[in-house]
Amino acid sequence: MEKDILFLKPVFKSVIWGGTRLRDDFGYDIPSDTTGECWAVSAHPHGDCEVAEGEYKGRTLSDLWKNEPALFGKASAGSFPLLVKIIDAKQDLSIQVHPNDEYAAKNENGSFGKTECWYVLDADPGATIVIGHNAGTREEMIDMIDNKRWKEFIREIPVKKGDFFQIEPGTLHAIKGGTLILETQQSSDITYRVYDYDRLSNGKPRELHLEKSKDVITCPFVPGNPESAEPYEVGFVGFGKYKRLVKCKYYSVYSVEFNGRGSFGGSYPFLLASVVEGEGIIAGHPVKKGMHFIVPAKFGTFDVDGNMKLIVSHI
Repeated sequence: MEKDILFLKPVFKSVIWGGTRLRDDFGYDIPSDTTGECWAVSAHPHGDCEVAEGEYKGRTLSDLWKNEPALFGKASAGSFPLLVKIIDAKQDLSIQVHPNDEYAAKNENGSFGKTECWYVLDADPGATIVIGHNAGTREEMIDMIDNKRWKEFIREIPVKKGDFFQIEPGTLHAIKGGTLILETQQSSDITYRVYDYDRLSNGKPRELHLEKSKDVITCPFVPGNPESAEPYEVGFVGFGKYKRLVKCKYYSVYSVEFNGRGSFGGSYPFLLASVVEGEGIIAGHPVKKGMHFIVPAKFGTFDVDGNMKLIVSHI
């Protein structure tokens, strides 16, 4: 084991739709009672996490990615590729869509596009989310947007704790009030807002991005199967319950539950991990719900003891 695990300090965002569950459920010291986002593993310029302890304490993840490539194996080139968030939606988020890499590079100063996925940590009874739309053709989609036919246009589905959804670029989507979600995504902050319920922020409607949205919305929408990935093990050993949630060109994401003693590890360049339930010991470090860390390259397999659930990802 050449380097120790990197524990990170989250960055918090106050937003119009946020609440207090990041404090109430996770014990974070949040900046306001409308805190909607915890950027848990991020090297993005809009929220660059610092290392919380150890040899690299106080250094940002973007600094380590640039200047300590041995931590990340052969992958340390360009920008840090992933961003992990916890989202507390007390109220509905705007109806929105993300561009792909090609469109973002051309229209957003070379940014990554945004492929993302949602693991539902909790949801109020009767909660719903928006994924997709009901327009059959591009012409119908444009007419529905231009004439604000939102009830006809928007596809809303029920959601419950433990659900998982992959959100491809071009998918109209929105997290709605009463849901708590862990999001794994490309390291991008590009969002095109289609509809915001005519809400006001500082006395003014928030900006919409209708023409760019029309450019990138996939039409017609084809529903996917959120449970498309069967339970599958790759490089993890000796623990109780695991499930690969998704594998795509940008990331693989797993739900991992430990019950007692076991071991953990793999041959990936690096792993991102978030403790979403319980507590225990990982590689000699006490961990609990709300902690986020990176397992660096060549760390190898290490001991785990405790009862906890983690969401783990890698490129």
